[in-house]
Amino acid sequence: MTPQTVEVLDHSPVGAKLKDAQLRATANAAQRGLVRHVPAGTGPAYWGPGELMTFLITGKETGGAFFLAEISVPPGGGPPPHIHTREDESFQIIEGSLTVQVGGDKITASAGDFVYLPRGIAHGFRNSGDGYAKALVLTTPAGLEGFFAEVFEPAADHATPPPVSRELIARAQVAAPRYGLELLPPA
Repeated sequence: MTPQTVEVLDHSPVGAKLKDAQLRATANAAQRGLVRHVPAGTGPAYWGPGELMTFLITGKETGGAFFLAEISVPPGGGPPPHIHTREDESFQIIEGSLTVQVGGDKITASAGDFVYLPRGIAHGFRNSGDGYAKALVLTTPAGLEGFFAEVFEPAADHATPPPVSRELIARAQVAAPRYGLELLPPA
């Protein structure tokens, strides 16, 4: 092709479609680089007070849009009441059931149930069953995963929860304000 032919093609509807297709192909290639696959049981895992949390995708990987984790809660486990001032939190119960304390109300959420907790609302949950409960937990926007990574204990053993240590409680009390968390006394 001559330079004149390329110039005419660049300014024609066909040329515009070719450029658009090239831009989409470039964008799709970039997006494929962001695809994330986490085989079951392989994400970074941490023991918190009453739950094992496995990171599935973090804000670093979602451009800050959201953080998603799977929690496994032993019987009697679950975090004490708290308030998120920066994030909304949603739970999709996969297995077992959780009793969610929301202010003065209790919600019993079982496998298949979904619970949405907007920011600014006091809440906590407990596994009142006799087997493990599992749930996907979504926080939007992302950022809270930094608190969990900083405060919770890395999980070498996924089956046996360690006792909640004074050190973990102290780390939580120091870190909570930096992450917009208000920790409340146990109900």
